Amino acid sequence: MNSSPDTTRILGIDPGFGRVGFAVIEDIGNEWKTLSYGCIETAKNTRFVDRLDKLNKSLTKIIDKYNPNLAAVEDLFFYKNVKTAIKVGQARGVILLTLRQAKIEIDEFTPLQIKQAVTGYGHAKKKQIQYMVAIQLGLKTVPKQDDAADALAVALTCAHSMKLKKIMNIQ
Repeated sequence: MNSSPDTTRILGIDPGFGRVGFAVIEDIGNEWKTLSYGCIETAKNTRFVDRLDKLNKSLTKIIDKYNPNLAAVEDLFFYKNVKTAIKVGQARGVILLTLRQAKIEIDEFTPLQIKQAVTGYGHAKKKQIQYMVAIQLGLKTVPKQDDAADALAVALTCAHSMKLKKIMNIQ
């Protein structure tokens, strides 16, 4: 599914290693439309390195199918469990490398930036984010999986950021 040269197609990613949210949105006539969203899931009983490999291969398939020209990835902010944070960081490294190898420009956003961009409130709850994502993208239903909804929010944040940069004439 190739995009035309003047079309912006954004791949939003909510990093993880058990479940990675992804979303692809496209600017169609100054309106953002959802092309796809969901989760890449890896099994708990699989070796961690094999989970990272699956993540790389699955993300590569999504990139090949949708041909995004921009990617937005949620930045790590805070984890109570250090072991989980390290594993998510490693998965995030695989995600960033996969995007870089595909020659896709990458923007990164903190959870606070995402909440502010999508809801206007930096301490919004998950349900508020899901609701606003559905409204802004014209979805008939609120995305059920948190990670997929978060990936849509990341992609929307990138879209809003692009618009602001264009208005302010920032490269």
